[in-house]
Amino acid sequence: MNFVLGHKLNMSQYFDEKSGEVVPVTVVKAGKMVVTQVKTAAKDKYGAVQVGIGKKKKVSKSVQGHLKDLGTFGVLSEFRVAEPEKYQRGQVVEITGFVPGEMVNVIGISKGRGFAGAIKRHGFAGFPASHGHDRPRSVGSIGQRFPQHTRKGLRMSGHMGVEQVTVKNLQVVEVDAKNNLLTLKGAIPGHRNGLIKVISTGKVKPLVNVAEVKEEKKKK
Repeated sequence: MNFVLGHKLNMSQYFDEKSGEVVPVTVVKAGKMVVTQVKTAAKDKYGAVQVGIGKKKKVSKSVQGHLKDLGTFGVLSEFRVAEPEKYQRGQVVEITGFVPGEMVNVIGISKGRGFAGAIKRHGFAGFPASHGHDRPRSVGSIGQRFPQHTRKGLRMSGHMGVEQVTVKNLQVVEVDAKNNLLTLKGAIPGHRNGLIKVISTGKVKPLVNVAEVKEEKKKK
């Protein structure tokens, strides 16, 4: 299974040579991934690979002992794999395993929106704005006589964004192994230079032309 730990660069456009259509894409810069730990089902009860990217000047003593001679990394992340025996500690993982048309899942942290009201945060409809309503964007009732306290998890105003978001079934459009760049079709969560995890689903589909999709919609 292919995986990438990198940073989101920016959105761009990809021109399909066959149809001449423009495809919106997002470019991901893959870091130099070094395997720092291999977990097996016999020892850890599940198969996974821990990789590190970037550099960090100061780390705790426990992390120093864990990494030992591998150096210090700015980010450590773990990926579930079916065959962890194929990886070895200190091995450098590259993006050459990805192919155009491969379907992937992307995990990132959404943009922070600050303190937001219930209408913006949860999509509430609000109260009627006519007839002199003084608080059309208020939450309304937050409880009842029993249990005489506000229930946990009630949707109210608060901090919006900065949450882990997973976008499934995006398609790899282009793989630039020389510059460690991965081009994905569509938008992915997070801001520029935000940390991104790309995990392959194991499926490969032909690149769908935008023109063909438009024609199918017209026929329906």
